[in-house]
Amino acid sequence: MQKQHNPKVWSNPVHFLAFGFGSGLAPKAPGTFGTLAAIPVFFGLSFLSIWAYLLITAAVCICGIWICGKTSKDMGVHDHSGIVWDEIAGYLITMIYIPNKLWCIALGFALFRFFDILKPWPISFLDKKIEGGLGIMLDDIAAGIFSLVIMQITIKIFL
Repeated sequence: MQKQHNPKVWSNPVHFLAFGFGSGLAPKAPGTFGTLAAIPVFFGLSFLSIWAYLLITAAVCICGIWICGKTSKDMGVHDHSGIVWDEIAGYLITMIYIPNKLWCIALGFALFRFFDILKPWPISFLDKKIEGGLGIMLDDIAAGIFSLVIMQITIKIFL
């Protein structure tokens, strides 16, 4: 029998965003699929000025606190694995001021997934100690910042 997905994800706009436009419904590795869903978002934003990119990324992060918190509360599960808006925000942070080149997109993806999955300190601290929408968002924001630093160093060396 096929697993039924919560129809609210498709009918509730807040849940639709929290589930990364449906990517969080992937039966395996929803965080990876959520990060994959962030790539076309990055691609579209990469043509904007850096200031517009930063403003939109900040809005994604700030709104994400409410989006993830509301969806988590509605589902009765803290940080449901299908909530991947935080992965989208983290990937957009990773890609701040990064060229729209395939190798950069792939490296940013790999770095963000690495830090998001392994959660080295202080990412693990944020993940365990902060609750609600803020907690859901903060560890991925931190993973995005770690990835961003490595991406910027890599760009300076190789470009």
